[in-house]
Amino acid sequence: MVSFDAREPGTPASAWDERVRGLPAFDLGRFAGLLVIAAHPDDETLGAGGVIRTMAASGRPVHVAVATGGAPDGDPAIVAERRAELHAALESLAAEVRITTWDHPDAATGAHRDELRADLDALVAATPRDWLVLAPWAGDGHHDHRVVGELVAEVAADRPTASYPIWMWHWADPADERVPWPRMVRAAGDAAAKRDALDRYPSQVAGDDPLLRPELLAHFLRDDDLLIADALPADYFEELYARYDDPWGFEVRWYERRKRALTLASLPAERYATGLELGCSIGVLTEGLAGRVDDLLAVDISDAALDRARARVGDRARFARHDLRDGIPPGSYDLIVLSEVGYYLTRDPLRRLLAQLRDALTDDGVIVACHWRHAVRDYPLTGDEVHAELGALGLAPLASHVERDLLIDVVGRDPRSVAERTGLA
Repeated sequence: MVSFDAREPGTPASAWDERVRGLPAFDLGRFAGLLVIAAHPDDETLGAGGVIRTMAASGRPVHVAVATGGAPDGDPAIVAERRAELHAALESLAAEVRITTWDHPDAATGAHRDELRADLDALVAATPRDWLVLAPWAGDGHHDHRVVGELVAEVAADRPTASYPIWMWHWADPADERVPWPRMVRAAGDAAAKRDALDRYPSQVAGDDPLLRPELLAHFLRDDDLLIADALPADYFEELYARYDDPWGFEVRWYERRKRALTLASLPAERYATGLELGCSIGVLTEGLAGRVDDLLAVDISDAALDRARARVGDRARFARHDLRDGIPPGSYDLIVLSEVGYYLTRDPLRRLLAQLRDALTDDGVIVACHWRHAVRDYPLTGDEVHAELGALGLAPLASHVERDLLIDVVGRDPRSVAERTGLA
């Protein structure tokens, strides 16, 4: 649990400059519209004002929804003042913007979680699926930010999402392990427009003792908004492959060679007609799978990795660049391999992916998952968490191999064992 004092100076914006300067860009071009959800009036401008400006300037629709009135005691006069400021700020950022406001209690959203969830659920359900949904980061250290962020993650589990931190910049520093650097991205914005919009909140930024002090505002007056993506960005992997030909030692480590042998030995059938390998990397496991699958499609998010995989495997498999956050390639598969990939996603995108994998299985198809069990700071989930989600799919467990270092699980629609399938039992 994070504890901080908003009146304290906090970490200066300059302390973050070097680290945020190198963050990868977030592509806003692939979204048809924008839904920004905020806990309080002004959160939307602080955390996503630049994105609102950019999307609106490109002619795409923007909808902003705010959960509370911004008055901890519900004072009608304060709520009215904050609402007027909200409208003025958004009108300065976008010529046209739809605004939805609710009256959930400020600083007590957790006590009214069910009511807030119902409102958010209806809001997201009415939002086109090709829009980006932005919400407060659940790890921000503020009660309302956590509750709203968690609820949006639940109701928007099948949507493209990202989150925006606000108080993290105040209480954390670049070395803090709670900062999700691997998923941090830059989204194009407009610092001058954002400054103008924030000035429309005099109740928060003006006076002798404002809540939003100049040293805090400095974090948000950048040319880019800083967001937390729902998975590691592609640049994370491209940078790895730019530095190393074989980042994880697939070719040289006995651990990796043994793990591949265990994975291949776990396949219940001798041959498969169709197969899908998610996250093929440089194609070392792909090479083994290609000898067991007639039509194998191997995908990865990194072009550099795919080039090396093609050189290794040749025409014994098909290769394609694919981002798992966009779903899975269309088709049905007898074999789906998810090896050392699941923990790069956060929990809700992983659940969406696993549900799609289940639906893409043929009647006797199987999913084979293999993951490292030790925690890695860059990864949103652990291997154990990935396999727990796999086990919750409702598919029949066919094989499980457990070691201190790794997990291998095989699940499928057909519960019969290998001996039963081949007539031995």
